[in-house]
Amino acid sequence: MSYQEKNQWVFGVVTVLSFAVYALIIISRAQDGPLVEVAYAWPMVWTVIAAILANIILMIIVSIATRDRGQKDERDEEINRRGEQIGMSMVVVGSVGALIMSMLELEYFWIANVIYLCFVLSALLGTVAKLVAYRRGFVGW
Repeated sequence: MSYQEKNQWVFGVVTVLSFAVYALIIISRAQDGPLVEVAYAWPMVWTVIAAILANIILMIIVSIATRDRGQKDERDEEINRRGEQIGMSMVVVGSVGALIMSMLELEYFWIANVIYLCFVLSALLGTVAKLVAYRRGFVGW
């Protein structure tokens, strides 16, 4: 498994875990009240910061443990480019969704969480596309 593929696994796992932690925090704070009354902003900020730091630390560990660290070839660059393109589709979906929700004057809670969820889904979709490309090669586009 190449260094870049290992980093994708780290990124995907950290993304899922950080969003799960955020969701658990929000759900536990809601208890019997409505979700829209939960203070969501700081838990969101802190879980995003924690995810970034965890990714950096774990990627450093992977880099130390991997012999071929940082060596990229054309295939790695193409996988990264196509994976990012695929992942960005969820950012567009989230942006359109947030735009529609704001036009409907929905609560900020829902708008912010849809945007956050679409960022998470974008990261996961891009990561899965890259991992599939590493394992199975490129499928005809």
